[in-house]
Amino acid sequence: MKNGRYLLVVVLSVLFVTSSCATKKPILYPNEYFNKIGREAADKDVDDCTQHAKAYVGKYGREKKIAGQTAMGAAVGAATGAAAGAVRGNAGMGAATGAAAGAAGGLIFSLFQARDPDPLLKQYIEKCLSEKGYEVIGWK
Repeated sequence: MKNGRYLLVVVLSVLFVTSSCATKKPILYPNEYFNKIGREAADKDVDDCTQHAKAYVGKYGREKKIAGQTAMGAAVGAATGAAAGAVRGNAGMGAATGAAAGAAGGLIFSLFQARDPDPLLKQYIEKCLSEKGYEVIGWK
């Protein structure tokens, strides 16, 4: 039981830390247009393009992807845990422990990947900014 509480605390701590990490944003090249209007106006345009992209493109199933990777982690963890538990004489407990650890691992992996914008969303934002006169040189 003590291990279960420890795992829960670790998972919740990681979720808190990863959810507080900001999503990557486009980095703009300081071309003539950027220099003319300034960083504040450029940041507003980035926000506008991002909002339009989210409204038009949406998230396209990011939550489903996270749930799928979590389920995959649980399945792999359960199989591994059952095999390890069978060797020690308790396959059921091994499967349960493995499933919990695998699900936590899959969830954490998915959440770290969630910082990267969806490729379609990213493309939309870059096109929007390009049409306004900006040059996107990367994402950070």
